[in-house]
Amino acid sequence: MSISREDVQHIALLARMHLTEDELQVMARQLSGILEHIAVLQEADVSSVALTATLLPQSGVMRADVPQPSYTPDLLLANAPDREDQYLRVKAVLD
Repeated sequence: MSISREDVQHIALLARMHLTEDELQVMARQLSGILEHIAVLQEADVSSVALTATLLPQSGVMRADVPQPSYTPDLLLANAPDREDQYLRVKAVLD
């Protein structure tokens, strides 16, 4: 399957990319190659393959939400460039 220069321009516009004329030609060739590979994959017979959402078992993928002790403010702010009491001091964003 071949992709046109206009299609590449439209895709670049959607992606907010500015492409030169040479880049448009290169992208058209590369995208056409990708679409040809996808066309080959679509020819594969997968009728006997069971539908799955994932290949990995989904049991035990999340740890228990158990409260744990936090770090002390002194430890957390040890490398802070500027601090005031137990807070990180930053430059004002708004006046």
